[in-house]
Amino acid sequence: MFARYTIVPALCMAIWLASCSWLSAQHVLKPSDSLHKKRVWIVGGTWTALYGTALIGLNAAWYADFERGPFQFYDDSREWLQMDKAGHLFTNYFEAKWTADALKWAGVKQRKAVLIGTATGLVFQTTLETLDGFSAEWGFSPADMAANAGGALLFLSQELLWNEQRVQVKFSTSPTIASNYSSYCNCDINARQRDLYGASVPEQILKNYNHQTYWLSVNMHSFFLESNIPPWLNVAFGYGAQGMLGGYENEWFDNGKLISATDVNRVRQFYISPDIDLTKIKTNKPLLKTLFSVLNIVKVPMPALMLNSRNQITFYPLFF
Repeated sequence: MFARYTIVPALCMAIWLASCSWLSAQHVLKPSDSLHKKRVWIVGGTWTALYGTALIGLNAAWYADFERGPFQFYDDSREWLQMDKAGHLFTNYFEAKWTADALKWAGVKQRKAVLIGTATGLVFQTTLETLDGFSAEWGFSPADMAANAGGALLFLSQELLWNEQRVQVKFSTSPTIASNYSSYCNCDINARQRDLYGASVPEQILKNYNHQTYWLSVNMHSFFLESNIPPWLNVAFGYGAQGMLGGYENEWFDNGKLISATDVNRVRQFYISPDIDLTKIKTNKPLLKTLFSVLNIVKVPMPALMLNSRNQITFYPLFF
């Protein structure tokens, strides 16, 4: 179930980048000062098409492969060391933010755009969770919905309190095709990783929780306006995990045989690192502003300090 939720933000980003390219060609990236009905229809039509396409595509590519049943709940709160929950928060945060930004471009007033953007993200994710509820293999996950709501509320609360995003959600990854855990058991763990996460670099980026980090990037200048802190300089707090060869534990069946890799430690990782808020870089070019806003989804590679759940501390001169 984890892979599907990493594909959704990637799909949104791809469509958003394509939209930005088209808009750049039309020289209309600058937000409208008043309600622009044609732009409202463009935004509404784009997101309606995205919503419908995503549901149809997921139904054909995902739900069609699993047996349906009566609606049920499913507790997956301990799965994947909560990395999938971080992914839910990340996804809903940007669904809300990008929808609100698009509506502001169409001239919708700030408060209304923010409320509609927040509601749009929640509706989309709630629909997916409801579809999960009719799957015989799993069900509606309250933990997933809590993470979805957390991402939406993180965006909404900052807009209502400060009219800006002082704390932003970001993502980074260091894709590796395979990690060498083979010394831990008499089995091909690299094959297990390929089965779980795929073999190509794009699959690793989207699916492999062992190489993903989710960040809360805090703009310090916005909290200390009288300071000499550069407006673009952030401090980011990250969460990641490694050693996961299954949702709950490192055991699985291969051709009916139980494979155990319990000596591979499932480890939580906590990071602190400087970051750059690209949206704070001053420019009068609408295209650059839009690109900075889109690219700000990614944590800028910088030095980082990591503390893991085994009380090990590691310094990275450059962490991706």
